[in-house]
Amino acid sequence: MLRQAGTEAPFTGEYTSTKTRGVYRCRACGAELFSSDAKFDSHCGWPSFYQPKEGDAVVLLADRSLGQVRTEVRCANCDSHLGHVFEGEGYQVPTDQRWCINSVSLTLEPAEGE
Repeated sequence: MLRQAGTEAPFTGEYTSTKTRGVYRCRACGAELFSSDAKFDSHCGWPSFYQPKEGDAVVLLADRSLGQVRTEVRCANCDSHLGHVFEGEGYQVPTDQRWCINSVSLTLEPAEGE
């Protein structure tokens, strides 16, 4: 997934419905990518966030595979494929974005006490 830009099967990932508070990191390099505070239930089958942890934590690339144009999300530190970001889907989140991320691309560092 991380190196060949694959997508895990929906509803199979470790973090799809996780409610644990903490920081989601890149599985390949450990860079901080997303906060659990920005995670929401999109019911799409993958962990969803409404924004990355920091403005420079990820990079976005045009993905023209599958006969459509999507926006691919990669780790800014190690260039690993994380997933895709979608806009304008009507989710009630502050950014109107769904950062749809493969669980296998992430590790979760729980907040203290979690």
